[in-house]
Amino acid sequence: MRVVFGLVLVVGLGLAGFAVYMAKTYIQGYQAQLAEERKSRAPAIETVEVYVAKAPLKYGQRLLKKDVQLVKFPKNSLPAGVYATEEALFPQGDEVPRTVLRAMEKFEAIMEVKVTDPGQDAGITNALERGMRAFAIEVDRTSGVSGFLRPGDRVDVYWTGSVGRGGMRTEGNSSGDVTKLIEAGIKLIAVDQSANSDDVKAQIARTVTVSARPEQVAALQQAQSTGRLSLSLVGAQDDTVTAAIEIDQRELLGLAASPVAVERPQEQVCSIRTRRGAEVIITPIPCTN
Repeated sequence: MRVVFGLVLVVGLGLAGFAVYMAKTYIQGYQAQLAEERKSRAPAIETVEVYVAKAPLKYGQRLLKKDVQLVKFPKNSLPAGVYATEEALFPQGDEVPRTVLRAMEKFEAIMEVKVTDPGQDAGITNALERGMRAFAIEVDRTSGVSGFLRPGDRVDVYWTGSVGRGGMRTEGNSSGDVTKLIEAGIKLIAVDQSANSDDVKAQIARTVTVSARPEQVAALQQAQSTGRLSLSLVGAQDDTVTAAIEIDQRELLGLAASPVAVERPQEQVCSIRTRRGAEVIITPIPCTN
């Protein structure tokens, strides 16, 4: 009896083990098939490692190796000017670092437009494009748009002064005090001594620095020395082209221009004089000239 009981126990254990083995094989096969199906349905996204900020970076901060790390980005969604190698981002190591030009948040990609070249400071020279020059304009609370100007904004520049004295006339034949648009959509690169475009605090500036072509610099200097300049802030999304604008006191008040008296040419009269004794007789004749 004991032998039969032991035999039955061994057979039962064998069947149980075989059942477990079959169940495990079936489950593994099912999981493998499920993984293959998911893999076939998932889109293949190619990634590239690029350098990003390890922590928030501020304007003017020196960029060192400890401040960045490599993160995988989708290759087809990479912005222009990113850095994928340490040699490109730190060609001379931490001894000659780059400087941050724009504030960056954690995990934001390091881009060429956001940092300077190695060894450069975050000055206004980095904001000047090829062929452009920096020119300072004196402003106050009213002419400087109440202190709401920031580097990177665009402004229209208006000149107010007196014309028409000493024989000078404008295109519209105006005279007296005139306000005229002399530059439209010109870019600000600094407010006072700050070129940080991330500063959102309103401040009353004494000077603003604009980026202008050499001929624009000459026009602005002439305008600033002969009258008063005022700035008008242009909207960030405004892409309209401003036409020539000029207005004087008469146009502002809706007064008609004074009529100019036109002298009529005098009619030429020709005559001959004939003396008869003491009497002189004048006889009109047709003019030959």
